[in-house]
Amino acid sequence: MPTKWPKTFPPLTPEQQRISDDFMKHWHEVLPNKFGRIDRFNHSYPVRYAPAEFHRTLEIGAGIGEHLKYERLAPEQEREYHALELRENMSAAIRERFPRVQTVTGDCQARLPHPDGYFDRVLAIHVLEHLPNLPAAAREMYRLCDKARGTFSIVIPCEGSLAYTAARRVSAQRIFERRYKQPYKWFIEREHVNRPHEILEELAPYFTVAHRRFFPFRFVPATWCNLVIGLTLKPRPKALNEQSARAAA
Repeated sequence: MPTKWPKTFPPLTPEQQRISDDFMKHWHEVLPNKFGRIDRFNHSYPVRYAPAEFHRTLEIGAGIGEHLKYERLAPEQEREYHALELRENMSAAIRERFPRVQTVTGDCQARLPHPDGYFDRVLAIHVLEHLPNLPAAAREMYRLCDKARGTFSIVIPCEGSLAYTAARRVSAQRIFERRYKQPYKWFIEREHVNRPHEILEELAPYFTVAHRRFFPFRFVPATWCNLVIGLTLKPRPKALNEQSARAAA
């Protein structure tokens, strides 16, 4: 596993790139139907702990828009919902399914075309584990999040845990290997590139944890036996320096 940011990997072959794009879209279609309980947690957590009032939402890594089915948005909130997705084939699916939201194909690890503090709600549902330049994304989400009343709501997998590894073998890995007749290893090793402790360390200079919930064992706050963690974060008034950030993490 690379240790420096950004993490780098060998380039994909054209066939691997085709498979990668196809499987990401296919998995987003399969997950709600075959693994509904965990999918409901993934999407209900950010809704349950949303601010009482919010105006603009940014969802990074919005997939095919599956989270939007869980949102309860007023017309103005729907118009100000910005769905950012890296893959154009998935952005196209969001535009077709949810034409009233603002969907853009782009990279959350790069500077986005919005002013500082533009969003009072930022969502990242199973996204941060995928980012090879996670520090850049953390800085950008902090820049965009309203420092006075904004929230950053995230859901991350307990990547590397016994429970998560076992669950993967009978879910995504099995589906991938049946569909493409090749090992899942090359795909997942360049997709889930960040572990929970790395994600929390990179967010610590910019955000504090206001709420945390583990799934499925909410009263056992440990990664080894759980599958995912939902966190509600509040932006710090001012980002910490490197020394203070290490202590906070």
